[in-house]
Amino acid sequence: MAALPAPDAPRTAALASSLRLTLSETQARGLPTYVDQLVRWNATYNLTAVRERDAVWVQHIADCLAVLPALDRHLDRHLDRHLAHTAPSQRVLDVGSGGGLPGVLLALMRPALDVTCVDTVGKKAAFIRQVAGALALPNLHAAHSRVEALKLPPFGLITSRAFASLADFTRLTRPLLAPGGVWMAMKGRSPDDEIAALPRDIDVFHVEQLQVPGLDAERCLVWMQPKGP
Repeated sequence: MAALPAPDAPRTAALASSLRLTLSETQARGLPTYVDQLVRWNATYNLTAVRERDAVWVQHIADCLAVLPALDRHLDRHLDRHLAHTAPSQRVLDVGSGGGLPGVLLALMRPALDVTCVDTVGKKAAFIRQVAGALALPNLHAAHSRVEALKLPPFGLITSRAFASLADFTRLTRPLLAPGGVWMAMKGRSPDDEIAALPRDIDVFHVEQLQVPGLDAERCLVWMQPKGP
């Protein structure tokens, strides 16, 4: 396998160190390979407004990887490690995934998860399939569909990154949420107005502030679940 481009090996290592992530060799090579694919396809298919490679590393890669410590804590609390990989608790849906953010990175960094990225734009779904092949990720899938029309088994975790308001996000995806499942919405600053607009049967059980290396902007995760009867 070819060596990484000169700037990418130290950048990958520094990012992992900042987030206290341990990377396998596959992951250390997969991150810059994904950046390569994203930058290359973006020139033709407009996958994201961020086009410069350095900006992609900070605004997309670091931003998405910053959720991993929080996700790991959630999985440690709720994941039955004896379940098969197709069990609902290990199935993740990334809604409005675009260029696969954060779904591709979740599949790469946490191979025990089975991740489906859904987007209404066919070329974006095609890109995710290309990435799944390029990175040899059998646990990464793409669906070209409106999320409300998606017919798939339920998911234990449904996530989105600037997809819609929290009310719309939970409303559109609720039929796909497994019993005991949760929503993990990636947001900028804490969306107090959106939280206030949620229906009464949605419980926001945690709003978690994130620190993204190299990014001078607020980021948070909003964790939600349906309230019990």
